[in-house]
Amino acid sequence: MSFVYYHSPIGLLHIKSHDGAQLHGIRFMRDKEPVEPAPHEFHPLLREAQQQLDAYFTGRLKTFDLPLYMNDTPFIVSVWRELQTIPYGVTLSYGELARRIGAPKAARAAGQASGKNPFIIVVPCHRVIGAQGQLTGYRAGLERKVWLLNNELKIIGIQTDPELF
Repeated sequence: MSFVYYHSPIGLLHIKSHDGAQLHGIRFMRDKEPVEPAPHEFHPLLREAQQQLDAYFTGRLKTFDLPLYMNDTPFIVSVWRELQTIPYGVTLSYGELARRIGAPKAARAAGQASGKNPFIIVVPCHRVIGAQGQLTGYRAGLERKVWLLNNELKIIGIQTDPELF
C-alpha cells in the first residue's frame, strides 16, 4: 500500500492506493489519530490526487478525474457513481439521489450508502442534503460539509448565508 497526506484548508487528508493504478480511499484524519511517516517515494497517482485537490480548493477544478477503486454492493457503488454527477456548487436531496439511481423509495438506503463513501470530497457526498434543504450527517463533520458547500458557492459567485449552511 502506498499513501500520502494532504493538508487541506479543513483538515489533514489521508490518500491511499494499493496498486498505483487506482485510489482506494481518501479520508480525513481523526483528531489524535497517529500520523505515520509517509513513504518518501509514492506512486504518481497520489501526487495527481494532491494536485487535483489543490485545484479543487482554489476553484480551478470542478470535477475530479481520478481512477477510483469502488468495491461494494452494486447498489452502493451506483450511489457513489451518481454522487459524482452532482455539479459543483449544486445540492440535491437523498430522495432525489435515490430517484436518480432508479430506487425512489430508497432515500434512507441512499443516505447510508453516501455515508460509506470512501473518497471524501472527490466523490462529493457533501452535496447531498435533507429533503427540506437542511444539512444532515456528514462522516467528516457537519462543519466541514458547511465549509465545502460555502466554498463552492463562493467560488462560483453565489453569496452564501451562514444561516442556510
